[in-house]
Amino acid sequence: MRKIILIAAALYSAGVFAADPVPASAKQPDMTHIQTALNGAKPDSITLTAIPGLYEVIVGGQVLYLSEDGRFAVQGDILDLSSRANLSENRRGELREKAIEAVGESNMVVFTPEGAVKHTVTIFTDIDCGYCRKMHSQMADYTKEGIKIRYLLFPREGINSESYHKAVAVWCADNRQEAMTKAKRGENVERKTCDNPVKAQYELGQKLGVRGTPSLILESGEMIPGYVPPTQLAQMLAENKAAKPAAQP
Repeated sequence: MRKIILIAAALYSAGVFAADPVPASAKQPDMTHIQTALNGAKPDSITLTAIPGLYEVIVGGQVLYLSEDGRFAVQGDILDLSSRANLSENRRGELREKAIEAVGESNMVVFTPEGAVKHTVTIFTDIDCGYCRKMHSQMADYTKEGIKIRYLLFPREGINSESYHKAVAVWCADNRQEAMTKAKRGENVERKTCDNPVKAQYELGQKLGVRGTPSLILESGEMIPGYVPPTQLAQMLAENKAAKPAAQP
């Protein structure tokens, strides 16, 4: 499998796996080489993993692993063979979830069901993306399924592109939901400028590994790239919710 670290059976039988990284000890890995590779940028966190001598290093929202002597860095996934859990993806999900929470719903363009909200999905969207437009054209079907859709603005062509200016116009409109719908239909939205989060959201998407639109972030932090039809998305969300472990008392 691509970009997967296969842990030998000997490690498995030795019981080195855990569901989450253990707290870092006073000892830290040698950061000399990685700091040079990062041009002096400081990691967000350094945590000792459940594998002896291997540290988890969070850099700009991305997860990589570093040997204690600092000589070897590994970019890939660690699998727990006992539970078949992808520990690295679980960690990335935690980081995405926290990052999305930090944005706050007031900084998103939100479409809420008239009835009960069963699920919430946050979507990095581009005004001109074809599948983003298809998804938006079915907004009534998503909300009918009880799915709240929260848009983060991600102009794929980058800052100061035509899509970027359209996103700013949507944000600065008197009615953002209405402006979003018009823009997704290809209709003109009055060009306005104001204080807006478009650049910050674009940079956040890059930090979280968004490579295309639409990119869906589920409540668990899991990222689903690409268009998902309303009924299929509702089923996926229901299955994920049913599979989620119950909170410990």
